[in-house]
Amino acid sequence: MKNPSLCALFIAGLLLAPITHAGVAGLPPGVRLALDSARIPAEAVSLWTRPVDHATPALAINATAPMNPASVMKLVTAFSALERLGPAHTWTTRIARDGPIRAGVLEGNLYLVGGADPVLGYDRLWKVLRRLRALGIERVAGDIVLDASVLRLPPHDPDAFDGRGVRPYNSGPYGLLLQYNTLLLGLTPGKAANAPVALAAEPPLAGLVIDNRVLTSDAPCGSWYQDLQAVVEPGRRLVLSGSLPAACGPRTWSAAPLPPAEFGSALVAALWSEVGGHLGGTVREGRLPTGAEELFSDDSDPLADVVRDMNKWSSNVIARQLLATLGRVSLREDATEDMVTAGARAAAATLAAAGIDTDGLVIENGSGLSRIERIRADSLGMLLLAAWQRPWMPEFIAALPVAGVDGTARRRLGDSPARGQAHIKTGTLNGVRAMAGYLLDRNGQRHAVVMMVNHPEAAASAAAQDALLEWLWSGAE
Repeated sequence: MKNPSLCALFIAGLLLAPITHAGVAGLPPGVRLALDSARIPAEAVSLWTRPVDHATPALAINATAPMNPASVMKLVTAFSALERLGPAHTWTTRIARDGPIRAGVLEGNLYLVGGADPVLGYDRLWKVLRRLRALGIERVAGDIVLDASVLRLPPHDPDAFDGRGVRPYNSGPYGLLLQYNTLLLGLTPGKAANAPVALAAEPPLAGLVIDNRVLTSDAPCGSWYQDLQAVVEPGRRLVLSGSLPAACGPRTWSAAPLPPAEFGSALVAALWSEVGGHLGGTVREGRLPTGAEELFSDDSDPLADVVRDMNKWSSNVIARQLLATLGRVSLREDATEDMVTAGARAAAATLAAAGIDTDGLVIENGSGLSRIERIRADSLGMLLLAAWQRPWMPEFIAALPVAGVDGTARRRLGDSPARGQAHIKTGTLNGVRAMAGYLLDRNGQRHAVVMMVNHPEAAASAAAQDALLEWLWSGAE
């Protein structure tokens, strides 16, 4: 191992750790040493492990205490979606018109009707608009109307969580979500300090003005994004400031400069122009009228792929869309409840029906970006074991980052012998660090493993979590 302290913890765990324990005193020594080094008391840690084919846990410490799981809550959302919808579920976006097409002109309005697709990117949208051109529509005499009414949603304030509403992780669900409501910013530093940083923004957003004030610095390339700032000013003006170290080379940052409805309107207007289309009216929100004629539809990738996109890179907006979708499919047509609340209730009911104890479970938005979401470690453990027995188990596990290899866990375990042996979902908030997933030990035994830390020093608990994974890999039973 390249990390000397982690190596020492691993060796201590191998030499000293008893195989099975319960209670706080039963923490594996390597885990205990790492927690002591981080000044985190055992009472702030919830831990549960069990071989997938055993009847009892190998380790259970504070496992019945509800804890904030951060993004590990996405496992609840993924389990519920796969269980209720099935891995082949898709979302459909419909394209319709309310007037005739004559001599290349649609004499009326064009409608894009959302189906709550979580992954309708601008590449697919571009193909939809190209298909309209291929149908002979060169000009829409009326408006292009974006119908997002498929989801009935509560108010969403992107600034509410941490005051950083321009960051894409704070975007909410939407019935016609386009490109994750995210603007990708390709940044290329100059050759010398204070040189301008070149910017390439995509997708195109009509009416958005980007004021790029980012400069090159001669600082080392550490957490390169820490000095970058994005602020939206009146008049759809996105101001970028700060610096990017030349040592970092080209980087990709992101922003959510507009609410979903405005983002969608700006994107559709820009792409319709790019494909050679003309518009007599505007791109606006609206509803599909009775009697409009559907031209064609576009289906999303299957849920199994969407869950993989969500969990590999911990996409909050996908998780929010999935929870709202669960609410939509669980409600009667005459219901008035918002679909996020209904989705949370449906997810809890799905877990309970699978025999998973939901005592202490609190679901706010299904993404883990929450101060109030809670779940017990033993409940997460039973969820992992239930998923292991499901026909969609391969899709569920394949969606998890592989420690030391990819996704949000790509920097975990380093050169540890356990590298590549754990599929784990991680979660991090201020005061929270969590992980849950599966590990294959050196004897070929697979374990379900959960560890959550809720403490002001939780950010320093990664070494303790890695020590737990290495203890399990060594053959703990």
